[in-house]
Amino acid sequence: MKRKHGGEWPFHLMLIPGVVLVFVYSYVPMAGIVMAFKRLAPSKGMFGSPWVGWRNFEYMLHMPEISGVLWNTVFIAVMKMAAGVVVPVTFALMLNEARSRLFKRSVQTIIYFPHFLSWIILSGLLIDILSPSTGIVNELLRGLGMKEIYFLGDPGWFPYTMALSDTWKEFGYGTIVYLAALTGINPALYEAAALDGAGRLRQTLYVTLPGLLPMIILMSVLSLGNVLNAGFEQIFNLYSPQVYKTGDIIDTLVFRIGLENANYGVATAVGLFKSVVSFGLIGASYVLAYGWANYRIF
Repeated sequence: MKRKHGGEWPFHLMLIPGVVLVFVYSYVPMAGIVMAFKRLAPSKGMFGSPWVGWRNFEYMLHMPEISGVLWNTVFIAVMKMAAGVVVPVTFALMLNEARSRLFKRSVQTIIYFPHFLSWIILSGLLIDILSPSTGIVNELLRGLGMKEIYFLGDPGWFPYTMALSDTWKEFGYGTIVYLAALTGINPALYEAAALDGAGRLRQTLYVTLPGLLPMIILMSVLSLGNVLNAGFEQIFNLYSPQVYKTGDIIDTLVFRIGLENANYGVATAVGLFKSVVSFGLIGASYVLAYGWANYRIF
């Protein structure tokens, strides 16, 4: 036993750089939480500024835009979560029916590629593609006799554009997850269903989908922690003042209050509020994942 554990020390040493990075960039900055309870004076510093108690939180709750920002955040995030389950599952089922191994591998690579691109790159592509004057999408609409659509400038279209573009970027990753889950379904179940006269559709409905259900439940439940994460990088690079009404989310509000208006105390209070709620949702998601999908971390 002693020899067995003694041979693991190289693996523990390999963890040290990662642990140090997490500590420096994730735990040390948590000292800044005190700004949520202070009126920050740059001349006095973070710890020398006067305490104001809950005043920053009271100011946050009385901000006229806070209710709209919360609604936008939840609405966009829920759309992304729903599409992030439905689209990958559907695509995985379709790919699973393909018989050509080369075709399946090629499609997986193509749809997985956008996952590795940053929103800086993709936002530039989307701005060009969705441009109302020169974008290929609006050129196609005009060719069909329809009016152009301001996907990134119309408050009515903006949230749905965010959900669709995020799904396009990430569904390849989800598809691979569900394809991996499909390999765990016992082939004997398909053989038994075929002997009973079930065609491909019925096999999908009564064998494939029930086999995928635990993974679908697990991925859906674990995504609950992202209800207040609507995607700062994406929205920050694509939104503009004319879509604040439906596109402004908690993270972009924190950015404007803190870095543009230099109101660091209120910005920290809003960010802390989001973090506390998200922490509770993540905890609840793991409890539900253990109860529904028998998934546990420890």
